[in-house]
Amino acid sequence: MSTTANHRSADHPIDLVFLERWSPRAFAPDAITQDELMTLFEAARWAPSSYNSQPWRFVYARRDTPHWARLLGVLNEFNQSWAQHAAAIAVIASKKTMALPGKSDEVPSHSHSFDAGAAWASLALQAAKLGWQAHGMVGIDFARAASELKIPDSYRIEAAFAIGKPGDKSQLPEALQARETPSPREPLAKTVFEGVFSG
Repeated sequence: MSTTANHRSADHPIDLVFLERWSPRAFAPDAITQDELMTLFEAARWAPSSYNSQPWRFVYARRDTPHWARLLGVLNEFNQSWAQHAAAIAVIASKKTMALPGKSDEVPSHSHSFDAGAAWASLALQAAKLGWQAHGMVGIDFARAASELKIPDSYRIEAAFAIGKPGDKSQLPEALQARETPSPREPLAKTVFEGVFSG
C-alpha cells in the first residue's frame, strides 16, 4: 500500500510528512514568531549524532529584524531574489572535532556533516508538520558567511535555508514558476542495494 500526498506517491507506506515536505521558492508574507521558530530548532536539537556530540550550530534572522540584511546578504544573488520574501533565513555549520567519552582532547569528527544533516532534516520535517516549509541551499558566499556571522574555522559551513509559508508562484520569474512544485524522487532500486553497492 502506497502513501500519497502533495501530488506525490511513495512506493511503500510512510508518514505523510515526508511527502508534504518540499522546497518552495515562493513564500507568503506571513511572519514567523520567535516561539514558532524555536519550535523548529527544538526539533533539530533532538536529532541523532555520533557520540551525541551534537555538532550543529545555527545562525538565524527573522525578516524585518536587525540581523535580516546580514543573513540575506550571505546568499548568492539568485537565492537572494526569492529568499528575501521568506520569514526567516538560517545558516547551519558543524563542528569538525568532537570529544570522545572519557577523553579530554578532541579528535576529528568523521560524521559532523552527516549529523548536521540529520538536524536539518528534523527541522525541515517539523516545519512541514506546522504548515511552514524550509528550503535548503548551498548558493551562498561561504567566506562572507564565515566572516560576517563570526563562524570559527573549527566549524564547516554546511548550507543555508529559508523558512516560510508557501506563497503564490506568480511572484517568481517565469522560468522558476514551472519549477515551483514538489519534486519526485529516484526509485529505491537506484539508491538502495542489498549486500554490495551496485550503482
